[in-house]
This record gives sequence, structure tokens and C-alpha cells, in this order.
Amino acid sequence: MTPSRFHPLRPGATIPGDWYHGVIPSNIEAGENSVIDSSFCFRMYRATGAVGLRAGRGVTIWRTSLAIEADGLIEIGDYSFIANASLVCASRISLGAYVMIAGGVTIVDSDFHPVNVEARVIDTVVLSPAGKHAHRPAILAEPVIIEDDVWIGYNATLLKGIHIGAGAVIAPGAVVPRDVPAGARVAGNPARIVENV
Repeated sequence: MTPSRFHPLRPGATIPGDWYHGVIPSNIEAGENSVIDSSFCFRMYRATGAVGLRAGRGVTIWRTSLAIEADGLIEIGDYSFIANASLVCASRISLGAYVMIAGGVTIVDSDFHPVNVEARVIDTVVLSPAGKHAHRPAILAEPVIIEDDVWIGYNATLLKGIHIGAGAVIAPGAVVPRDVPAGARVAGNPARIVENV
């Protein structure tokens, strides 16, 4: 009998035969029939709140990094499919229902470092082996909201503070630094509305 590629997404569970010897975090919520391929998806999961990941029904998470900071929350709507992507969350990333995310996609809700040059130098020193991490400058995070029925193509990058409207299509390789209206198709760097993707 061939082992299943996917396993139930259950808080606090281990996955039999998992190549990575981790545990699914206990501070997640998962709807009926939501599945994951490996606990490795949670290798960079640092959420300490009551809920760091909230997945709806029928969600598939496959070869995806869910890197969530202590106060972060990722929400994934019903029947969404995420394949080999990276979601990096300091505050909040929210995906609607039926969102399809292809391989190589990166979604971030922060720059994870100061943008100002002087603050960035201070940040670098604080994060050095000799630095005092408690003195790190505040890092700006702005939620990413992706509505229902959005398709995101291979290697697209979605940056902090954006809102993607329902039914939008993000072309492969697009870099999205600003909002995308519902039903729009965007491509390029920076992403712009196009007729055909």
C-alpha cells in the first residue's frame, strides 16, 4: 500500500511516516477535510497567540512554508490550495475561499527590516551575534487581504499592505506592491492591469 501524500491537518498531531520529525502546532484551527503533506510546513512557525493559523474546510497545504511571527495570524478560506509557496507573516495574511496559489509564490505582510537607512544599520547591529535583540527597532507590518477566487501564478510576489479583489488573476512572476481590483488581471514588475495574462 502506498502512503498517502496528504494527511489531516490536526492541532498537535504528528504525521505517521513524515520525513520531517515535527509536530503540527497545537494553536491552529482547521476545518473538516483540510490536509497537509508534512509538518515541515511549520518549521518557521513562531505564533504564540491562541490561534496562529486558521484554515477552513477542504484546504490543501502542500510543500508550503508557513512562517508566522509571535503575534501573527494566517487565515485560509475554504477549499483553497497552496502549493510550494512561502507565507511570511508578522501581523496578518488573510486568504479567502477558493484561492489557488502556485509554486514559488511569496506573500509577506512586512519588509522584516526597517526601510530607513539609519534604522536599518541599527537593526543589523542589534541582530548581530553581539547585539541585544531586545533593542531591535519596531518593524512595520501591514495586513495582506486576498479575497475569494483569486489565482496567483508561479513565482509571483505579493508585498505588505495590499488588498487583492475577488476573482483577480496574478500572472506568474508578477511583483504586486499595491491593491488589485476585483476581477483584474495583473502582470509585470511592478504589476499592472493587463488585457491578457
